[in-house]
Amino acid sequence: MKTTPVSDDPKRDVMLPEWRTLFLIFAVYAVWALVTTLLAKISLIVAVPALALVLAMHSSLQHEALHGHPFRSAWLNGLLVLPALGWLIPYLRFRDTHLAHHRDEILTDPYDDPETNFFDPAIWERLPRLLQVVLTFNNTLFGRMLIGPLIAQIIFMMCDARHILQGQWRVLWGWLLHIPAMAPVLWWLINVGEMPIWAYAAGAYGAMSLLKIRTYLEHRAHDAARCRTVVIEDRGWLSFLFLNNNLHVVHHMHPGVPWYRLWALYQANRDRYLGRNGGYRFASYRDVFRRHFFHVKDPVAHPLWPGGASTKDV
Repeated sequence: MKTTPVSDDPKRDVMLPEWRTLFLIFAVYAVWALVTTLLAKISLIVAVPALALVLAMHSSLQHEALHGHPFRSAWLNGLLVLPALGWLIPYLRFRDTHLAHHRDEILTDPYDDPETNFFDPAIWERLPRLLQVVLTFNNTLFGRMLIGPLIAQIIFMMCDARHILQGQWRVLWGWLLHIPAMAPVLWWLINVGEMPIWAYAAGAYGAMSLLKIRTYLEHRAHDAARCRTVVIEDRGWLSFLFLNNNLHVVHHMHPGVPWYRLWALYQANRDRYLGRNGGYRFASYRDVFRRHFFHVKDPVAHPLWPGGASTKDV
C-alpha cells in the first residue's frame, strides 16, 4: 500500500489555532456548567454519569494541549485546560509524566515508564498475598474500572511524595499550581452549582474509570519497542471520548498530529502501522470488553523483566 507522508510538526500541518479543538474546549466548559447546575437540579442520577463523561473529555483535551494543541504556545494551551475539573491529577504533573512516557524505548519499564502497570518481578514476589490478589484483579478490565482509579491515585501520589522529599522541586511546583487550578472549580460548586460535593466526587471517579478503558491495554510487554503500542479500530462514542487515542500507535509515531487527523492518517497507512506494531490490534472496544472484562490480559510482574515468566500473550 502506498503510504502518505506525514509531518509531526503541527506548525506545518495545521493552520493554528486549531478551531475544532478550541471549540471543543469551550463546549466542554459550557456543558460542565450546565451539568453541575441545571441537570444536577433536575436529576443527580443523570447528572453524575453525565459529569463523568464531561470530565473524561476534559482529560482527553488536556492530553491534546500538552502535545501542542490548539495553539503553538505551550503556556496558552496549558492555561486553556488548567482548571482542575477532574480534581485528581495536576495538569503539570500529567504533562511531565506523559511526555516522559512518550519515549518508546522505555514503554512498560517498571521503573522508567511513569504510566506502566507492570511491577518488577523481584518486588512482586515480596508483596503480601492479599495485595497480589488485588493487583491481579486490577489487571482485568472490570477491576481496572472498579478499583483502578484508587490504586493508580495512591501509587501516583506516593511516587510524587517521594520525588518531593528527594528535592525534585518541579514536582512540588506541579502540586502547588494545582491549588489555584482547583480554586475556581470549588468556588463554582459552592456558590453556583447545584451538585453536592459527594456527587461531584463520584463523577470524578467515574471519569477516571472511563479513562481506564483507554489506558487498559495501550501497551504490552514485548522485546521490540515498536511492537508495544496498540491499535483499536473503534469509531464509536468511546473513540470520540478519547479523541481517537485508541489509534495509539499512530499517536505515538506522530504525537504532534491533532486528534481529528488520526483516522485519515491511519486509514491511508493501515498496513504500515499494523506492521510497525506487530499486529497488536483489537477490532473494537466491544472486542476488548468481551476478551478482558473478567480475564487478565497481562501478569502484574513484567514477564520480560529479569525474573519474569515469559508468555506469548504479552
